[in-house]
Amino acid sequence: MVKVETGGRGGFLPNGKPVILFQGHIFWQQLRTRGINPENYAKGNEDILYPKFDKTKYVGGVGEWDRLDRAVAINEDAALSSASWGMLQTMGYLYKKCGCNTVAEFVGRMKTSELEQLKVFADYLKSSASMLDALRKKDWTTFAKLYYGPSYAQDRYVEKIVKAYSSYQNQ
Repeated sequence: MVKVETGGRGGFLPNGKPVILFQGHIFWQQLRTRGINPENYAKGNEDILYPKFDKTKYVGGVGEWDRLDRAVAINEDAALSSASWGMLQTMGYLYKKCGCNTVAEFVGRMKTSELEQLKVFADYLKSSASMLDALRKKDWTTFAKLYYGPSYAQDRYVEKIVKAYSSYQNQ
């Protein structure tokens, strides 16, 4: 999964911050779940706040932190919940399934080490018997559906997992 999610580059950027990918469409949803109308903040924030998935908004690397910081200025809890974090790109809004009481606790753990990022991911896997079972059976399609979501096929997620898994088998 590390190879698929971060290209095997690990969970931290050269500046020491965790690798993140800020998801503006998730931010839209997270604001709504908190009773905040995202349309009130959209103007001037079109690169961090939009109703539908839009890959063109990603900038990658440290630039994702700039996007996150701007979102935090709107609503910290919703913003932290709207990024995928670390070497396994675990979504912030999954913090409870990762064994954390708050998204801030989740982020704190993600900032600690790659080992802690792995533990968070393992806690997430343990929260889903179906996902864990699919991994054990190497049922990559079921795992991809459960972990990556509905766009798994469009993004060729199963192919990426199979390729990464095969690369480790040949070592």
